[in-house]
Amino acid sequence: MNLIETFQGFVAQVPELIQPLIVALAGAIPFIEGEGAVSIGIIGGIHPVIAAIAAIVGNFLCVAILVIAGSGARSAIVKRSRNREAVVAGAGSIGSAVSEPVDAGATDRGSARREKFQRAFERYGVPGVSLLGPLLLPTHFTATMLAASGIGKARILIWQAVAIIGWTTIVAVIVGGAVSAIR
Repeated sequence: MNLIETFQGFVAQVPELIQPLIVALAGAIPFIEGEGAVSIGIIGGIHPVIAAIAAIVGNFLCVAILVIAGSGARSAIVKRSRNREAVVAGAGSIGSAVSEPVDAGATDRGSARREKFQRAFERYGVPGVSLLGPLLLPTHFTATMLAASGIGKARILIWQAVAIIGWTTIVAVIVGGAVSAIR
């Protein structure tokens, strides 16, 4: 809560031209995202439409960077793995492959999370995980996990944009209505 209060106080203290930039920066932070950032902006005195646009842009730009980086990392890992398999296959001897030990304790927790994500993904697909994901996890995490799963960047970004715009708009309407009713 302290971070949100800090953003709200900061929004109220800076010139009007800089206020949307602060809302956009808040939107780039996981767990605050577009929904929290638009609330910060509206409560801080910014017009709801401007606050919503700034929050959406900040949230989406951060998610886009994570999707592009995650997709690139996955491609590099897959390429390295394929190259390693080709080298091992070309070695000629069965015993020449070196296996590395795996820490079972570290993988149990990670594999449980991956299984949970995989079940949700199989059940709802990219649209469902993107649209329903903000109820459980920040869009940053959802988008990164989708990219790590090998889903195409464009498909992820389209559905994440729909989710970010939708959720931020819903929160903007609710908070904007509440603020205007109080005033």
